Amino acid sequence: MKKILIVDDQKELLDLMEATLAVEDYKILKATNGKDAINIAMSEQPDIIIMDITMPGKFDGLEATRILKNDSQTSSCQIILLTANAKKNDIKKGFSAGADDYFTKPFSPLELIKKVEDILG
Repeated sequence: MKKILIVDDQKELLDLMEATLAVEDYKILKATNGKDAINIAMSEQPDIIIMDITMPGKFDGLEATRILKNDSQTSSCQIILLTANAKKNDIKKGFSAGADDYFTKPFSPLELIKKVEDILG
């Protein structure tokens, strides 16, 4: 079973993404900040991480992405940044941090499913 870690500090968005992705046979893991995302990713080895950028705590989504992409345990995990930050400079920062894809809020649940299916094959 493929594992997807969704990371967002807004419970409503976590619930929406979980409900959206639950139509397929995925194991859904959730975190509300970058530190928890790193810990869960290290222990669970998800296939995909859908990560918000702006979150409270020591690590925002960009820093969490950098850490995960620079660790041999998690570097092969596909990271999709899902954020309201849609300016060209924001997108550039996301890819520089190591993101594999960038998706902006508000998002279409159907497009999110398609993006995840495309990555997982």
